[in-house]
Amino acid sequence: MGARILLVDDDALLRRSLAFSLEQAGFRVHTAASAEEALVVAARERPDLVLLDIGLPGMDGLEALRRFREVLGVPVVFLTARRRELDQVVGLELGADDYITKPFDTDVLIARIRAVLRRVRGASASPPPPGRLVVGDLVLDPEGRTVTVAGRPVVLSPKEFDLLYTLALASNRVLSTETLLAQVWGAEYEGQPETLYVHIRWLREKIEEDPEHPRRIVTVRGVGYKLVPQG
Repeated sequence: MGARILLVDDDALLRRSLAFSLEQAGFRVHTAASAEEALVVAARERPDLVLLDIGLPGMDGLEALRRFREVLGVPVVFLTARRRELDQVVGLELGADDYITKPFDTDVLIARIRAVLRRVRGASASPPPPGRLVVGDLVLDPEGRTVTVAGRPVVLSPKEFDLLYTLALASNRVLSTETLLAQVWGAEYEGQPETLYVHIRWLREKIEEDPEHPRRIVTVRGVGYKLVPQG
């Protein structure tokens, strides 16, 4: 049996057409027109993944995301017609696993869904994480998923931590944009560097003394990024 998907969108036509496409791809699909309805359906059906529109009537998608994460702990992928970068990043900061903007190609969405499900299943089956990683005055603990910079705790989103940890494992070495996308997000993100750019910017705002003139996460123009030890 395919994974259970809960599709939450107030557009009835989109719900019907997208549900049909997902079912053709082998998923079992439940739908809801509002976040309130979706929470009831989710408690009953226990979906493996939620496709969640940000701009819902009543309880909006961001508040619904908090509820899904707190109550069910299932992965959430945002559907959004808002193209502003901030909306996308706020969703990821709150714990969404991915986002895709409308209008979207259904095949791309299905690939993203499968990538998120693989990551979630792979994480549950993976061995215990290695010990803490020290790069200069930067300390990362993959088990507790905590970060300190010069002794100061820094709160990162899940993807920010994954990105920083990937850079830290190769400190002082340049990792290409394509390599970072593939290692942190998956091969489905090839050719979508904007996702990486957003997270690099937010990481710099959290760990750099001067984000406009970064010394830790350094851009190597035309290639990618490297993490340079400090302290």
